[in-house]
Amino acid sequence: MDSYSATLARMPQLRSEVKTQPNKYRMLTGERPTGPLHLGHLFGSILERVSLQNRGVETFVVLADYQVITDRDTSANVKSNVREAIMDYVAAGIDPERTTIFTHSAVPALNQLLLPFLSLVSDSELRRNPTVKSELAASERPLSGLLLTYPVHQAADILYCKGNLVPVGKDNLPHVEITRTIARRFNERYGPVFREPEAMLTQTPELPGLDGRKMSKSYGNAISLGMSADETAAVIRRTQTDSQRQITYDPEGRPGISALLATTAVCTGAEPEVIASEVGEKGAGALKALAAEAVNEYLAVHRARRRELEADPAAVERILADGNERANAIADETLAGVRAAMGMAY
Repeated sequence: MDSYSATLARMPQLRSEVKTQPNKYRMLTGERPTGPLHLGHLFGSILERVSLQNRGVETFVVLADYQVITDRDTSANVKSNVREAIMDYVAAGIDPERTTIFTHSAVPALNQLLLPFLSLVSDSELRRNPTVKSELAASERPLSGLLLTYPVHQAADILYCKGNLVPVGKDNLPHVEITRTIARRFNERYGPVFREPEAMLTQTPELPGLDGRKMSKSYGNAISLGMSADETAAVIRRTQTDSQRQITYDPEGRPGISALLATTAVCTGAEPEVIASEVGEKGAGALKALAAEAVNEYLAVHRARRRELEADPAAVERILADGNERANAIADETLAGVRAAMGMAY
């Protein structure tokens, strides 16, 4: 059985255990702060983090600022992107009292784990990683040492806090697999220090961008969570559709129309086919108006909470400072255990 099939088979039992025994689990998740968070982030990962947090799972969210430069030459705007992300996290329901939000670069002990971890994986294992291959192809640049070792950085993010639950989509499952491999090899070589984390496959299907492609800031097809209602309506109005008056849900044949239907569906809870039937022959203009109304209504509470944080930048600074302090305390303890296991505690 391949790793995906095995993980899928494990999901019903894992979800049951997380529900009934949340204190058994410590979850690590996060993203690179490369730009504003958008609707795809909200439905694809953030809301599930909130749900797991509220069930009692100890939660860590990393804003992997060092990893921004795996495939680009600049770290411009990273600082503001980090603060924007924190506002969106809190607005969406992430509670800084129960969830540790921290930045990669602010936790030196976490990054010291890279050296022993790199000794546990081979060059060929890293080169086979799907994310390394896809990011390399997308960047059209020579393979950097940072990109090649990207999976080991992610392993350090997970293992520094003894994380044992990692929500991922199918495409990111190999990252959890290599983290499990690193934990297992370290334990076999030096003694039991790390738990092997489990992947929790996310249940929300990927929300397409407004043009039907993957939702991405670089494509200009995303609805950012920090947009105003007017900005959201303007972005939706600019969506390219087609000349057919009758609205139908056909992601392959009608990507623009179908993306608008999918966006409306996640915000209203209705099926896209049902929405298409209701709009009928009213055309793309009516669908765009409906989509804008649905998104703006759904995000109204989020935006109100976000405005409160925008008016209190010191609160955002405190959230990050407190999260970094907690992360550093845990990372120092983990690194001390690693040094002791390796016979390097002086």
